[in-house]
Amino acid sequence: MFPREYRGVAFVVGLFLIVQVGALALVPEFAESGYQAVENPENPANSVLYVVAIVAMTGLMLAAFRYDFDWAIRLLIVGTSAWLSWYVFSALVSPLAAAVPAVAVAVGLLVHPEWYVIDTAGVLMGAGAAGLFGISFGLLPALLLLAVLAVYDAISVYGTEHMLSLAEGVMDLNIPVVLVIPLSLSYSLLDGESASEEASGVGEEPTSDPDSEDEADASPDGEDTADPAEAGDRDAFFIGLGDAVIPTVLIASAATFSPAADLAVPLLGVNLPALLAMVGTLAGLLVLMRWVIQGRPHAGLPLLNGGAIGGYLIGSLAAGVPLIEALGLAGIL
Repeated sequence: MFPREYRGVAFVVGLFLIVQVGALALVPEFAESGYQAVENPENPANSVLYVVAIVAMTGLMLAAFRYDFDWAIRLLIVGTSAWLSWYVFSALVSPLAAAVPAVAVAVGLLVHPEWYVIDTAGVLMGAGAAGLFGISFGLLPALLLLAVLAVYDAISVYGTEHMLSLAEGVMDLNIPVVLVIPLSLSYSLLDGESASEEASGVGEEPTSDPDSEDEADASPDGEDTADPAEAGDRDAFFIGLGDAVIPTVLIASAATFSPAADLAVPLLGVNLPALLAMVGTLAGLLVLMRWVIQGRPHAGLPLLNGGAIGGYLIGSLAAGVPLIEALGLAGIL
């Protein structure tokens, strides 16, 4: 691994941590404000509906790119970014005052979508979305959501490969469905001159860009065919925002619904299951980034969600929570 890439990995780990810690900080405020999106967060059907919504959104975006409605997708994502940012800022200031920075986020994305603007909007969206879904998905629905989306991500990358088509459409829109990881201080996303390597996202997030001139070539079975001498030539990584959001849903859900005792962490309502779910997610991220650096596109959620679930279950058992209860099955069996 090249020194620049070490810095890139540290940067993406930092972004993931901001999303995770931000979601945990927002959970108490969101719960107190009554932002729970469903009437019964313990209903497993919530996970099914969310997965269906992701598949439908993927199909909608692919159709929009095919029929030259890219502008509509861009406006939709920018509007969603402003909406989720408002939720985040409303936890800090009054709802009316929160509208000002939320609108500023949208304006920044429209007039100057440089990488730091996209990353700022991305972490705000990520923390807000993970916090909202975390208080809306009980333990069983959250675990089901992560498991199903990990399988879906693997199929969409290694099987149908429709994420590749989606990537071609979203990468030119400069919208916060990806986190941009620059490997040099001089990098500019708007210049369009830098090579990139991508890790996959879920649903609307890209996997790899087959049109990138400097990107490592990979065979259909995922085996790397790139020249190792070119591994240090890239100037940025791209990783799907969903890769940060989806495992963080379980972290926020564990902090909200797990019977484990809270840890004495200032400003955060975090317990051992949530903490080890964070550790497991970051461990999966490090493995993912190692593979990406080697020039091979990979589905992100199998590693990230697997790490989150494994860490959560270990943390639950260590905290004295019975496995049946940790899985959210106590009220069913």
